[in-house]
Amino acid sequence: MPALVVVEVEIHDPEMYEEYKKLSLPAVEAFGGHFVVRGAQTESLEGDWNPQRFVVLEFPSVARAKEWWSSEQYTIAKKIRHQASHGKMLVVESV
Repeated sequence: MPALVVVEVEIHDPEMYEEYKKLSLPAVEAFGGHFVVRGAQTESLEGDWNPQRFVVLEFPSVARAKEWWSSEQYTIAKKIRHQASHGKMLVVESV
């Protein structure tokens, strides 16, 4: 069953975050994933949720998404993301 990785990001070093974006794409693709939403404008319809940056990735399965997240290939990009931003990330089965 496909899986979505949903990410809310607050960037505090935009230049460094650009480097993360360059490194993350090949790692995502290596695990069969692709970006569904990558930093698009958001509009809150209910509540006070208003993320600065919102990202949605799709992978073939939850297991594959977790393999990507913990992979050696994504490790360098993840370290840069942690230095350049603060975020929240979920993985969920899709329908």
